[in-house]
Amino acid sequence: MTNKKVPRATARRLPIYHRYLTFLHDEGVHRISSAEFSELVKIDSATIRRDFSFFGTLGRRGYGYDVEKLMNFFAKQLRQDRLTRVILIGVGSLGSALLNYNFQGKNNISISEAFDVNEDIIGTKHNGVMIYSVDALEDRLAVGNYEIAILAVPGNQAQKLADRLVKQGIKGIMNFTSNRLNVPHDVLVQTVDLSNELQSLVYFIEFHDDLQ
Repeated sequence: MTNKKVPRATARRLPIYHRYLTFLHDEGVHRISSAEFSELVKIDSATIRRDFSFFGTLGRRGYGYDVEKLMNFFAKQLRQDRLTRVILIGVGSLGSALLNYNFQGKNNISISEAFDVNEDIIGTKHNGVMIYSVDALEDRLAVGNYEIAILAVPGNQAQKLADRLVKQGIKGIMNFTSNRLNVPHDVLVQTVDLSNELQSLVYFIEFHDDLQ
């Protein structure tokens, strides 16, 4: 990677690029132009070239991009060359759905341990993942070498749990609550608010013709 600071919008597109490059590689495609790639991923070619420029020279004029090399490059940027183990806190309806999905076959990310307060499920396994008491969180993090946690808990519990996670060295939190978390500047929070996303979609549908 170059020393340029990669914009957050660019970083959000990297998994899309990697996914479609993997599709192309699996189909036996060896090279592709930015225009062809643009048509495939539905992102304009100027944006693609600008995104790629943050990582140096990835293609050749008149040739385009080597699909396999580009796929492997972005796999490394996204840490797809090794397994990333994450923890899940909250095994309610949403948490259970995440455990059922567990990113299997999609990438090298796996929920390895889960935590809850429900005595009925503590000590059991869900889709092969052991569920521990949330009281054991610090002990498990001390030996688990985790960097990322998923919060799927009631909003009023989110900040307290985030504080505990930060103290144990967690560097990234995927927050499925509507509450905004206060964390140190070196801890990243990705908030996924399904209600907001749906409301935005409703707005886009209603005012589609007025949007630029």
